[in-house]
Amino acid sequence: MNKKKKRIPLKQILNKPSIVCLTAYTAPIAAIVDKFADIVLVGDSLGPVLYGYKTTRDVDLEMMIKHAKAVVENTKKAFVVVDMPFGSYERSKNQALKNAKRIISSTGAMAVKLEGGKKISNTIKFLTENKINVMGHLGMLPQSLRGKPKVYGYKSNEKKKIFEDMTLLENSGVFSIVIECTIKKLVDDLIMRTQLPLIGIGASPKCRGQIVVTEDILGMTEFNTKFSKKYLEFLKEANKSIKRFTLDVKNKKYPNKNQCY
Repeated sequence: MNKKKKRIPLKQILNKPSIVCLTAYTAPIAAIVDKFADIVLVGDSLGPVLYGYKTTRDVDLEMMIKHAKAVVENTKKAFVVVDMPFGSYERSKNQALKNAKRIISSTGAMAVKLEGGKKISNTIKFLTENKINVMGHLGMLPQSLRGKPKVYGYKSNEKKKIFEDMTLLENSGVFSIVIECTIKKLVDDLIMRTQLPLIGIGASPKCRGQIVVTEDILGMTEFNTKFSKKYLEFLKEANKSIKRFTLDVKNKKYPNKNQCY
């Protein structure tokens, strides 16, 4: 299990001028990102990324716990946050606390993340009052999506709501907030109104931190959007390698004497 004394203290992370956040769902990726990230998020995005689900709403608590445990056990320094999946916290604050405690006790993770503002602010306050570290999530909310994703913040009611939600989350005791797919000008205004570290994903370079899905920047998925930048063409290289292996097998070149006992 994780050795907490070796982890980067949360207070130290939150005082950094730039916070690096990456996702991890598996042991190999966790071991890599742990070398570089301040915060590792075990996101419910694992549903679409690993399982091919159409939406994160299909991810359940058992799935999150299994993947989070693998990530915690294969990291040493990063602060690990786990998404509370759809259906695990909306019913009541007691349900949320029970499931948050289960996630943390079963995996060794250090915090949970919940999506939403006003509707769940009392629940988040209840969690933080019970010594649960909570990361908030505003802007586009994948768990609430019906249909295609859209950029948040163009409508006047959305602008008003996100300011209200940010204040409520701040008062509820979250240690930071992820802002997803929200127009830059609005996010820049939010940054001026809060002392909380805002972690952007398709938001603004002025955010204190940035988070991306690791498999996306490695080119392991076919996900393409304006904010996504590929640093490696994994799929292209993987296809080449597997094609070479296939040809070697067909032509009796694999295994050769060096690969045999």
